[in-house]
Amino acid sequence: MVDFGYHPPSLKNANGIVLDKPGKASYDSPSSFRIIVLLKTISKILERVMAVRLSAIARSKGLLHPNQYRSLPGLSSTDACLTLTHEIRTLQRPRLKVSTLFLDIKAGFDNVDASILRARLLASHVPSYMVDWVSSFLSERTSTLVFQGSPNVSSPVSVGTPQGSPISPLLFLLYVAPLHMTIPKGLMVSYVDDFSVTVASSSYRGNIRRLQGLFTTIFSKGRDIGVSFSVPKTELIHWRTPSQRTPQSKAPIQLEGHLFHPSEVVRWLGYWFTPSLSPTHHFRHRLSLAQTVFSFVKRLSSPGAGVRPFLCHRIATGLLLPILTYGSDLLTPTYIALRSMNCFWHRVQRWTTNNFYSTPTSILAREACLPPIVSYGRYRRRLAALRVACAPP
Repeated sequence: MVDFGYHPPSLKNANGIVLDKPGKASYDSPSSFRIIVLLKTISKILERVMAVRLSAIARSKGLLHPNQYRSLPGLSSTDACLTLTHEIRTLQRPRLKVSTLFLDIKAGFDNVDASILRARLLASHVPSYMVDWVSSFLSERTSTLVFQGSPNVSSPVSVGTPQGSPISPLLFLLYVAPLHMTIPKGLMVSYVDDFSVTVASSSYRGNIRRLQGLFTTIFSKGRDIGVSFSVPKTELIHWRTPSQRTPQSKAPIQLEGHLFHPSEVVRWLGYWFTPSLSPTHHFRHRLSLAQTVFSFVKRLSSPGAGVRPFLCHRIATGLLLPILTYGSDLLTPTYIALRSMNCFWHRVQRWTTNNFYSTPTSILAREACLPPIVSYGRYRRRLAALRVACAPP
């Protein structure tokens, strides 16, 4: 079946679960909802096998831009943010002003055209069986939307790749790879449908002019392949060095009739960035999120009752610790942020062990078998450094 480039029609039927996007002011528009496609299990196994094969082909033939992240081993959101921050610091060394424009592709997966993708794969000399299978996988699909009061009727899907499929992110990366370009004194980094365009010059006004020209070029390239950017979601930030004493630039940028002023804080791929790349804001949000989650899960085990301690330990290590320390492999928390994180972590350790509040914190870590935040953050950064050192060029 794979050798003949054939995907069975019985595996092309899917249910689309309609979920509302959190934080929307109004749910009167279809854009306020997200459709998650539930595929057949045997189909997802086959798609995963083909994704592994196609990723190896894409790496060997250079089908993806080096600054595209996701879907290939060793290319995570942390690597994308690491590349961005490294480029910012590098451009700031010769005393250049650096600015970044964050863009978001509108309904990215839904706009993948099978014919355009097929032509691109054929032009890149991808094996014919793989090209035929991708075309078969994307063609003649049907979907049934599932929501309250839905008519339960299958509808044909003529364009797009299903969200929830193991191979969909990779197909989308291959589809939007032509949007990437080489920027003198700058860099373009993308993570699936999230793009960042960074430029540097002698002034922030010069950066604005360069970003406007680059946006026009990217917008034109996207129009050629049927991809558009969600302009209202665009964000601008002017980076500063910690030693910079001049007033912060307020130079805005105008794109497609919208005026965007520089942001004080930008959230990108789960990281909170400030103009000076200070980690305080990021870890403040991580701590707030961890506290919110802990306020719910701690009800599972009240003092002297509830689930057993080893289950509390699994909740702490599998849920609370990743939320609290997300980003610690790239950012190092300040002393003030670390003190607040330690206070919260001591509460988690007491909850795990059911110890008294008078128990010394040094004993808590041993009894709960939970690492101190300082040691765990250092461990994460060493692992990240080792992975970067061992990564292929």
